Amino acid sequence: MVLLAAAVCTKSGKALVSRQFIEMSRARIEGLLSAFPKLMSSDSKHSSKQHTFVETESVRYVYQPLEKMYALLITTKNSNILEDLETLRLFSKVIPEYCRKRYTYGGRVMYKSTIDETEVSNNAFELLFAFDEIVALGYRESVNLNQIRVFTEMDSHEEKVAIAMRKSQEEAAKKQRKEQMAEIAKRKREAGKGGRFGGMSMASMSGGGGIGGGGSSMGSSSSAGATVEPTASKPTRPKASRAGGMSLKGKKSGIDSFVDKLANEGVAVSSTAVKKETTKTQIPAALTESVHIRVEEKIQLQANRDGGLDEMILQGMMLLRISDEEQAKIKVRLDRDDDRVMWQTHPQVNKNVFNSESIVGLKNPDKPFPVNQDVGVLKWRLQTQDEDQIPLNITCWPNENGDGGCDVSVEYELQDVHQHLELADVTIRIPVPSGVGAPIISNIDGDYKHDARKNFLEWTLPVIDSSNANGSLEFSIAGNPDDFFPVSVEFHSTKKSFINVAVSGVVEADSGSPVKFSNENALLVERYEVV
Repeated sequence: MVLLAAAVCTKSGKALVSRQFIEMSRARIEGLLSAFPKLMSSDSKHSSKQHTFVETESVRYVYQPLEKMYALLITTKNSNILEDLETLRLFSKVIPEYCRKRYTYGGRVMYKSTIDETEVSNNAFELLFAFDEIVALGYRESVNLNQIRVFTEMDSHEEKVAIAMRKSQEEAAKKQRKEQMAEIAKRKREAGKGGRFGGMSMASMSGGGGIGGGGSSMGSSSSAGATVEPTASKPTRPKASRAGGMSLKGKKSGIDSFVDKLANEGVAVSSTAVKKETTKTQIPAALTESVHIRVEEKIQLQANRDGGLDEMILQGMMLLRISDEEQAKIKVRLDRDDDRVMWQTHPQVNKNVFNSESIVGLKNPDKPFPVNQDVGVLKWRLQTQDEDQIPLNITCWPNENGDGGCDVSVEYELQDVHQHLELADVTIRIPVPSGVGAPIISNIDGDYKHDARKNFLEWTLPVIDSSNANGSLEFSIAGNPDDFFPVSVEFHSTKKSFINVAVSGVVEADSGSPVKFSNENALLVERYEVV
């Protein structure tokens, strides 16, 4: 059977929960569900018979009443009705299992005998998880109710370990915080005692009985060994506040220590991780000069399965970034020889000089380029249907083998006019039919991965250049020739530009002296398909 969707709906056709098992738009499934009550009403004249399904020209509805609702399956018309009914019975058991309201009576957990719309809506996610255990990619899995219950409630050992570790860290942090708070309170008490009685104790120990003598003694003791002249009229005040200051300092260090202990659990870790990730995406300073030029191109291509090119659009831009104000007055010399390309300069760039001498410079040579920002000084565009301009030619040949399947041969070719390119991280994605098992690979240059959930075969090569300008993949799988299109391609290149434009030099605008510069190239794919 091919099960299109499963749903729990009211008798009026309102969908409470719906799960699609194949690619289907929301409008399509809503239309199918809204048509179901009308089919039921039109079939009411046959009420003497017990119907468990109704059909249209394209689909079959298999249903079972549940109180004021229906458990509903939507299948193709050529599916086996006996398998449909068996699957429906399992769905009808699963729905009450997750939607019956629990309550306690006499110390025992009891369940309500009926279910309503509220219970279905409140347990929608649990139902969806259970539905996914019953059906995968439109086909019934060999499971029973007990297995579904175990699968949906399965615990994760890694999650338990992570939770236990986190709780342990939290308990340790709480314990340390209490100890530090107790230590801070103890220091405060000791500091308070020293402030109140420290001067009197030192005075009695020094033997001074009068106010003047007491003042002299207190002044001597508070200065930590320094000589202070005794003054009877203005006694020196004991510096008990110093102990309080030490207490505050200890408190600060205690808080810092506590925060350090929690650094592996809070925002600090996330902030550090973000900073590290940001650093990875930046160009290393050692590789970038004060004048840096980036050539970036993006390609959109659609070819047909017969080898022709429907359309190819290449858009390029040259970005100039200057980090030193003293080198902001410059000119960039280019090597270019491509009549296919439409060039466009920035309004402030001297267009006549560029067209005649391939030099990018400002109209006013005394004016500097902006500093510390990426400035787009030049753009170009190439739009063509010339098949020779396809950088990586992909050919997909599916041949029916007579056993209900196809022998598929996929080839790539880096064309001669683009041998200067080095394509990195190449991914060729070929669609494959769903629910027919994994393809059998007979020959491959590179690696592959079969994604049974998204239904595609991914052919990957780390690099394609002049040394491996050709390669092939051969596999067999059940299906029709049309099942293996469209083929999509992804790659990027950082060696040279597609149109082979290059920076030959950078000079000062006034003196013509050479300026040290760095440059990079990037060819990116926005869309690349063989349909």
